[in-house]
Amino acid sequence: MVGYSGIIMTNISTIPFELPVIQKGRGAQVLLPNRFSAEQKVGSVNIDGVRTKYINIYPKTIINEVKSPDIPYDLSMNPYQGCEHGCVYCYARPTHNYWGYDAGLSFESVILVKRDAPALFHQAITRKKWQARPVMLSGNTDCYQPIEKKLKITRKILEVAWQHRHPISIITKNALILRDLDLLQEMAQHRLVKVAISITGIDEDMRQILEPRTSTYRKRFEAVRDLSENGIPVSVIMAPIIPSLNDHELFDVARLSAEHGAYDIRYILVRLNQEVEPVFKDWIQKHLPDRMDKVLNKIAAIHGGTMQDSRFGIRMRGEGKYADIIHEQMALARKKYFSASNGVNYDFDLSLYAKYKDPQLSLF
Repeated sequence: MVGYSGIIMTNISTIPFELPVIQKGRGAQVLLPNRFSAEQKVGSVNIDGVRTKYINIYPKTIINEVKSPDIPYDLSMNPYQGCEHGCVYCYARPTHNYWGYDAGLSFESVILVKRDAPALFHQAITRKKWQARPVMLSGNTDCYQPIEKKLKITRKILEVAWQHRHPISIITKNALILRDLDLLQEMAQHRLVKVAISITGIDEDMRQILEPRTSTYRKRFEAVRDLSENGIPVSVIMAPIIPSLNDHELFDVARLSAEHGAYDIRYILVRLNQEVEPVFKDWIQKHLPDRMDKVLNKIAAIHGGTMQDSRFGIRMRGEGKYADIIHEQMALARKKYFSASNGVNYDFDLSLYAKYKDPQLSLF
């Protein structure tokens, strides 16, 4: 699997392969077998570091129907597959298997790019029978991950949405969203956009190993402030809360979110679905071995004794005593810090779409 040059070959075995040294700036520290294939494609991995590889792909459609009752929107759109942010807990890791890559290191070092996403989005929302409803950007992987700074695919999608007055919801961990402040302001004035910034804590040392290529917590709170000050509805989602790692920071995150102008805060409890479990276990064993048993036991306790919780309505909230405590704490934090937002209308305006579906009609 590893030659003397340190390059990972394409025919990895059926057991996880651990890299010879910890790769700084990466979340996963392991290559995993692909459950769909004995042989799989992997990124370029050297002992000296992992190089990110970008591959253009050409899907026929870009909007996905979401059939999970746990998700507030039933349409999503992802201009990228894989995510260089490298969040070790990311629930989207197993989806990389469908593209022939592993859910470990390749998920964050092999990024599949959908350059045609804006055109596909335009094609979808201008169909004769299309009815406007919010489309969630980043339902799977972050639409503002680092390569977006160069490619501007997400910005082009927003331009299409604004042209046709189509509602968009965005969730991101990257302060790069501020680059598109001009478009977001225009859309917000017509109630066509809402933003959620994912902030998992305040401990920067923890962030650097937990989600290594995301924006710093300080920059994310500043993004919340700048969005809010420019009239863009922005909430915070503490996702995920991980027992004995960041749960003690819940009230700090809530307080700072409110102070920076967020109108609400929500949370998701961690779950280690499919290949996320071995990635996370390998990570915590290498970075925080003294906490490993405590953290894993608590995660299992909130998911019926297993890491693999796929039950709708439970998988993101958990169950049992610990889950109840987190739920009560978040309810208290929202009551304490966000009561001023109660009653404010943040609903999307869907009425503009019909008029702007075909902008050429406005010429007559």
